[in-house]
Amino acid sequence: MKVTVERAQLLKSLGHVHRVVERRNTIPILANILIRAERGKLTLKATDLDLEVNEAIAAEVSPAGATTVPAHMFYDIVRKLPDGSQIVIEATGDRGVLTIRAGRSRFTLQTLPESDFPDLNAGDMTHSFRLPAGDLKKMIDKTQFAISTEETRYYLNGIFLHTAITNKTEMLRAVATDGHRLAQFEIPLPSGAKGMPGVIVPRKTVGEVQRLIEDSEAEFLIELSTAKIRFTIGDVVLTSKLIDGTFPDYAPVIPLGNSKTLQVDKNEFEHAVDRVSTVSSERGRAVKLALAGGKLTLSVNNPDSGSATEELEVEYDSDPLDIGFNSRYLLDIASQIDGETAVLKLSDPGSPTLIQDKDGGKALYVLMPMRV
Repeated sequence: MKVTVERAQLLKSLGHVHRVVERRNTIPILANILIRAERGKLTLKATDLDLEVNEAIAAEVSPAGATTVPAHMFYDIVRKLPDGSQIVIEATGDRGVLTIRAGRSRFTLQTLPESDFPDLNAGDMTHSFRLPAGDLKKMIDKTQFAISTEETRYYLNGIFLHTAITNKTEMLRAVATDGHRLAQFEIPLPSGAKGMPGVIVPRKTVGEVQRLIEDSEAEFLIELSTAKIRFTIGDVVLTSKLIDGTFPDYAPVIPLGNSKTLQVDKNEFEHAVDRVSTVSSERGRAVKLALAGGKLTLSVNNPDSGSATEELEVEYDSDPLDIGFNSRYLLDIASQIDGETAVLKLSDPGSPTLIQDKDGGKALYVLMPMRV
């Protein structure tokens, strides 16, 4: 095999592909990228057995061939080569090595045979639809922070993508929760998604898809079945297993009857929470919201380090209320509010709070209170 390829193209492609490869692997072949050269293109493929990324780039090929090389070392070599260089990659099957040449630089890497490389067989996909990259990015950005990292509740370790009805309109909805907070974002149901199964897309897959979005005007082809999902954008194909579990019924968690409404300037609120939480303990991170009349008093009291308070002018005309939240969770949600005004719909110190943009929008958030 002999391939000549532009450094910039190879680096960009390796950037998409090498991240899938875990740095610690008990199975040696999983530390490698499969490179296949044929008919004027170089195809790169990486997998961790749950997730597979495949990308093809233009290259001069003569003769064709395939082998596998250590992913992170290959990426680091290409990254450190000079801008604008032409890279020549050569492999001879009998010696089990790959040679990389660019200018006066020459590297030789140990390879493993292509035949050892696993294939994530996607099987038949039952549904497929197209989605603008900008819409998919928003679905991920608005919900990803609420994905649970608790491995014992594995069915919460991803985004639940499913169809739903809002105001008699069919929607494609993304939901994530870790039991303390819930994030929901929806868009009108794309053509082809009707009747699709509800699927849980794993956290790692969500992160990799997010990194593939470089142009919000581009379009994704999304194909899925009950077991797998495939995202295609340009020359990149990402295939992933889905989380094999049942996402809990989250509808009862969303409070619909909260009668106390607080309207606050989003930026002022975010900065004030950030300031007072400076003295909060790492473990508790509790911030108290005291509401009375048109005034909100934020306070943190940490016996080990001190206390902080800050007052804000707000729109609030219900009964006085004291309620506590985890400041980190509050900041995560506040950062997702697009408009100038955040609306918090509250009930009592022990009930969940609904947080939205003033105009409602496509996103809503639920936050469980803390004792303070």
